Amino acid sequence: MTGEPASLISPGMSVRPLIILPDNRLRLVSDPIVRVDARVRDLVADMFETMYDAPGIGLAAIQIGVPERIITVDVGKRQAKEEDGDEEGEKNPIALINPEIVSSSEEISVYQEGCLSIPDYYEDVERPARVRVRFMDLNGETQEIDADGLLATCVQHEIDHLNGVLFIDHISKLKRDRVIKKFTKVAKERERD
Repeated sequence: MTGEPASLISPGMSVRPLIILPDNRLRLVSDPIVRVDARVRDLVADMFETMYDAPGIGLAAIQIGVPERIITVDVGKRQAKEEDGDEEGEKNPIALINPEIVSSSEEISVYQEGCLSIPDYYEDVERPARVRVRFMDLNGETQEIDADGLLATCVQHEIDHLNGVLFIDHISKLKRDRVIKKFTKVAKERERD
C-alpha cells in the first residue's frame, strides 16, 4: 500500500460532479486502462480531490462519469477514528488502476456501507473479510495488496462500481426497489425545478 508517488495529490486538481442514482451510467461496465500516462494521473488527482471534498473514503471513475477501471481509496482517517477515536488520523491515499480481486477469504464481515452516488443512505452489506487485489499503480507497475477490515470492504465496493454493481444490489430486492424509487422521484423533482 506504499510506493505511490508524492505527486499523487498535485496542484491543478479539480472537484468533479458526482453521478447520482438513478443515472444509468452507474450501471456501465468500465473499460480497462491500457497505459498509465499524464491523463490518467490527472484523472486520479481529480478523483482524490472529489473524494475528499464529498467527503468519502472511496471513489470509482464511473462515479464522475468516466467509464474507466480506476478507483481511489483512503480509509486512513476513518480507520484511525474507529480504532483509536483519533479524529485527525493520517491520509493514506491509494490509487488502483485495473484492480481485480485475485483471492478472498471465506470469512464474511458485515459493514454498514454508504455511497457518494446514493447520498444519505446506509445499509449493512456482507462481503469477504479479506481480499488480495492486483492492480497497476500510477507508475504503470503491477502491485498486489492484502486488504482486510474497512479497506477490504471499500475496495470491494469500488470494484463493484467498475462492473456496474451498486452496494444496494447486495441488499434485499424490497429495500433496493424502495431506494431506487426514492432517488428516481428526487431526480424527477429536480428536473422540474
